[in-house]
Amino acid sequence: MRFGIDELHPRRSLVRTLAGVTLAGAVLGGSVACGQQAKSLDAPPAASAVPAENPSSSPEGPTAAAMAASEPVSIEIPSLGVTSGIMDLGLQADGSMEVPPGAYPAGWYTGAPTPGELGPAIIAGHVDWNGDPGVFFELHEMQPGDEIAVQRRDGSTALFRVDSVAQYPKDQFPTEAVYGDIDHAGLRLITCGGDFNDSVDSYVDNIVVYASLV
Repeated sequence: MRFGIDELHPRRSLVRTLAGVTLAGAVLGGSVACGQQAKSLDAPPAASAVPAENPSSSPEGPTAAAMAASEPVSIEIPSLGVTSGIMDLGLQADGSMEVPPGAYPAGWYTGAPTPGELGPAIIAGHVDWNGDPGVFFELHEMQPGDEIAVQRRDGSTALFRVDSVAQYPKDQFPTEAVYGDIDHAGLRLITCGGDFNDSVDSYVDNIVVYASLV
């Protein structure tokens, strides 16, 4: 459950692998390697068609002005019935990204902008863990227009609307599209998906939800 990371910005890194679909257990960047996921659970089905172009380049509708920085404390996804606290995810000594220690909570990568701030905020979570559904078990079911609310430490709420949902083979993860600079406040939710590969104890794909502040 590690993510390889490429430095693209002094305060924002590209995460190459995470636990569960780039985010499923600790996800980010190029691809996410899932570990300790429950093989007894059905792997999430394929997400909606993978956008042919950078899905973050065309937000659905107008976007809101970026907010001042403030760390996230919890996330709500009404369409999935998800409510979760948020822990910080940094880097380990070997340069790999830290991952949540279990099915819950989700984790915010501290090397990225805070949710609502200009740029792509990154929140990752497991699809499942040791036989239990993870915080992002149904992430693949999200649809454009669905809302995501992130409560922030300053008492404000950053409200996002989903632009697109994509599924990528881990060896074809679009690092720049997910972690690269954008001209608005965006959010990426990342987890694992696709088939489970028993030989490497990991799912073969990552699922990424792209959303914009509204």
